[in-house]
Amino acid sequence: MSVLVHLRTSYFKRKERMNQSRIIIKGGKVVNEDCSAISDVYIENGHIIDVGSNLEIPAGVTVIDATDRLVIPGGIDTHTHMELAFMGTKAVDDFHTGTKAALAGGTTMIMDFVIPQRGVSLLEAFDWWKDTADPKVCCDYSLHVAVTWWSDKVKMEMETLAKEKGVNSFKMFMAYKDVFMLQDHELYAAFSQCKQIGAIAQVHAENGDLIVEGAKKMLSLGITGPEGHELCRPEEVEAEATQRAITIAHAVNCPLYVVHVMSKSAAKVVSSARREGRVVFGEPIAAGLGTDGTHCWHKDWAHAAKFIMGPPLRPDPSTPAFLMDLLANDDLSVTGTDHCTFSVCQKALGKDDFTKIPNGVNGVEDRMSVIWEKGVHSGKMDENRFVAVTSSNAAKIFNMYPQKGRIAKGSDADVVIWDPKATRRISAVTHHQAVDYNIFEGMECHGVPVVTISRGKVVYERGQLSAHPGQGRFIPRQPYAEFVYKRVQQRDQVGQPRPVIRIPYDGDVISTY
Repeated sequence: MSVLVHLRTSYFKRKERMNQSRIIIKGGKVVNEDCSAISDVYIENGHIIDVGSNLEIPAGVTVIDATDRLVIPGGIDTHTHMELAFMGTKAVDDFHTGTKAALAGGTTMIMDFVIPQRGVSLLEAFDWWKDTADPKVCCDYSLHVAVTWWSDKVKMEMETLAKEKGVNSFKMFMAYKDVFMLQDHELYAAFSQCKQIGAIAQVHAENGDLIVEGAKKMLSLGITGPEGHELCRPEEVEAEATQRAITIAHAVNCPLYVVHVMSKSAAKVVSSARREGRVVFGEPIAAGLGTDGTHCWHKDWAHAAKFIMGPPLRPDPSTPAFLMDLLANDDLSVTGTDHCTFSVCQKALGKDDFTKIPNGVNGVEDRMSVIWEKGVHSGKMDENRFVAVTSSNAAKIFNMYPQKGRIAKGSDADVVIWDPKATRRISAVTHHQAVDYNIFEGMECHGVPVVTISRGKVVYERGQLSAHPGQGRFIPRQPYAEFVYKRVQQRDQVGQPRPVIRIPYDGDVISTY
C-alpha cells in the first residue's frame, strides 16, 4: 500500500477533522533529543497539553494514528535568507514560498538574517525585515541581525535589539570585503558588546583579504568559470578565519557560533576548540552534508553555477561524510541550510566572471530528509541525535527551549510525524521551493515527513499543503541563554586575571635620555 493511500485510510478520521484546534496523535514513538517512548500527544489551541499513554481526551477531537511512525519536534532551520537582495538581484524564495516549502519538509521554524547595508541603522533594518516577513510567513520565524559596520550607534542599537526586540544573536562577516566585512578590531568590539548584552556572536568565517587577492589571481589566469569560486577561497582560508574568530571570542569570553562550516579544515578547528573548552558551536548545512563541490567543475556552466555559494562546497568528495561524523558526535552542534535561492538566469549574471555569480543554494525543504538519509539511515547517528541537530540544540542555543524543540507539556505544538521507512526522491519538479533546480536532484531519501503540525494546526498531510501567508509568528528570544551562558558566567567569576602581590622595586632606574 502506498504512503499516500495509507495516510488517506489510516492516519485521519475524516469525521473528526472539524476541530483543528484540538488534535490527538496516537500510538507513535515520541522522540526527543534525550529519549524515545511510545506515547500519545494531545494538542489544543497551539500548545501541547499532555504527553502519555491512554490519555483521556474529550469527544470531537481530530485523531491522527501515528502507529509505526515517529513523533518529533518540528525542525528549526537556523540559517535562511528569504528574498535577500544580494549581488545585484533578489533571491527567488520569499518568506511565503520559503516557509511553505519548509513546512513540506518538516521544518516548522526558520531563523532568517537581517543584513543592513553599511551605514544603515540596525533597528530600521530589523523593522523592515519584520514588516516584510509578518504578512507572508507560513510558519514561525525569528531574526538574527548582522553587524556590517561599526560605530557607537551600532553598539547602542545592539543593546536595544537584545532588550526590546527579541534578538539574541548577531552575525559578523569576515568576508565580502568593502561590503559587509569587519576588521579584527571591529570583531573584538562587536564580540565584546555581544558578551555585555548576553547575545551569541555569529561569524561567516573566511579571510576576505585573501579571497580578493585569490579572485584577482584566478581571473588573471583566465579562469572565469564557477571553479574559480572555490579556487580563490580554498578551505585554508575558511580554517584560518575560523581559528581567528575563536581566538578573538575567547579573548573576551564571548560565546561563538560559526555559521555554515563547509570544510574539513574549519570543522577540525571548531572540534579542537570545543575539546579545549571553548564555548563555540559549529553549524554545518544541508548542502555541505548532502553534496560536494565537484559539481563546480562540471562541463555544463549552468550546472556548475547552481552549486556556487560562500563559503564554497568543497571538491573533496569525502567532506560530507566527515562533517556528518563530527555532527553525530557533538563536535558540530546544529544544522541550517543557508537557503538563498537564485534561478539559473540570475546565476548567469556571472557567466563571464565567477565573482558575479550570485552566491546561494536551496535546502529549506530538503534539510530534514538529507540529514536523516546521510546521518540516521547511514548509521552515523540515532533518532535522538537527529532531533538534537535539527531542532533541540537550536532551541537551546538561541534560548527558545522548551517552547520550541521538544515534545512536552506546555511546548508549542510544532510537531512532525516522521515515517523512517518511507522514501522520496528529491526533484525540482516536485519540490515547493520557487527555484528552478535542486542541488540534491535525484537523491533518494529514506525518512519522510508525512504530517506537519504548525502552531497546533495540520498544515501538511498526504503530500498536500494547507498553509497560508501570515499564519506564522515572530518568536522573540531573550538574552543570556543558559545553555550558552552558564560556563561563560562562571568563568567571569573565577577566571579573571589578578595582579601579583609583590614588594615594590626600590632600586635604581636607568636614564633613557
